[in-house]
Amino acid sequence: MAENVVVAETEDGVRLDRWLKKHYPAVPFGNLQKILRTGQLRVDGKRVKGDARLVKGQQIRIPPQLSGAEPRDKKSVSARDADFIRSLVLYEDGAVIAINKPAGLASQGGSKITRHVDGMLEGLAVDGVKPHLVHRLDKDTSGVMLLARNPEMAKKMGALFQGRDIRKYYWAITVPAPKLHQGKIKSVIAKTAGADGEKMRPTDDEKGKTALTYYQVLETAGTKLAWVAFWPRTGRTHQIRVHALEMGCPLLGDYKYSRHQELLEETPDLPNMLHLHARRIILPHPVTGKTLDITAPLDKTMRKTWEFFNFNPDDKTDPFLDVE
Repeated sequence: MAENVVVAETEDGVRLDRWLKKHYPAVPFGNLQKILRTGQLRVDGKRVKGDARLVKGQQIRIPPQLSGAEPRDKKSVSARDADFIRSLVLYEDGAVIAINKPAGLASQGGSKITRHVDGMLEGLAVDGVKPHLVHRLDKDTSGVMLLARNPEMAKKMGALFQGRDIRKYYWAITVPAPKLHQGKIKSVIAKTAGADGEKMRPTDDEKGKTALTYYQVLETAGTKLAWVAFWPRTGRTHQIRVHALEMGCPLLGDYKYSRHQELLEETPDLPNMLHLHARRIILPHPVTGKTLDITAPLDKTMRKTWEFFNFNPDDKTDPFLDVE
C-alpha cells in the first residue's frame, strides 16, 4: 500500500533523487529511475523528475515497492573520528561551521578512499541533523573549509559560492620565486590526457573553462622560492596549481604538476608535502549578512617550512585589500 511522507524542514532544497538514495539505499538506482519515469512516485500529486528540488511540507507519495524496502542502515561515526572532526572546528553557529582540514584527508569518499570529512560529519550533528559540505579542498590541500548546518543553509551558501561574494585566499610556496611580485593569471583550462596522465591543462578546446587567479608575493628567499598568496576568482579544479605552473613557478611538493622537486631532495628539513594552504575565507553570513572572516592557521608540519625560511606563519595582513 502506498504511503505519504512529508518533506522535513531539514530536507528543504534537497534533490529528489538524492533524497531517495538517502532513504532507500537498498533499492537499485535503475529501479528508482523507473519508479520516477512511470509516475509511481509523486510529489504533491504531480509527476516529477529526479532533479526536482524538494520543499519543506511537500508530500511524497511512496509506492508499495519502496514502502516495503529495507530501511536506511544508519552508519554511526566512530568516537575517534567524532572527536577528531570536532577538534578541527574553527568557527560554528546555527548556520555555518568552518573547519581546518589537514593535508592528506579527503573531503569526500571515492575509489580506495574510506576515511574522509564527509564520513565524519555525524560527529558534528545537532538534534540528529548532519552538516553538509559546501565546497571541497583537494586531499593534499590543507586549510579552511565550510560546512552548512542543514540543507536550507547549504542552498543559501551554494548561491554565495556561485556569485562573487566570497574571497578565498591561499598560501603557497613556489619554486622559483615569480619574476613579478604581483599580478594575475588568466587562461582557459580543462581536464585533458597527456603522456604524463590526465591533468588540468591550458587549452583552446571549447569545453575548457576560463580560470582567473590573482597573486601577491609576500616574502622571498632570494630567487630560489617565494611565499605567495593566491586569490582564485573562479573555482576550477587544481586552478592554483595549474596557474603556478603556467608562471613557471610550480608549488613546492606538487608532484602531480611538477616532478622537479630538487629543493625537497636537497633540504631534508623541509616537509615533503604539497605546500598549498587555504588560509582565509571572507563571506557574508547566509542569515545575518554580516561579514564572516575566518583564518586557518598552518599546521605544525607546514609551519616548519615557513620557520625554516624565516617567514611569518602567523601573518594576518590582507594582501588583496585594494583589489576588487
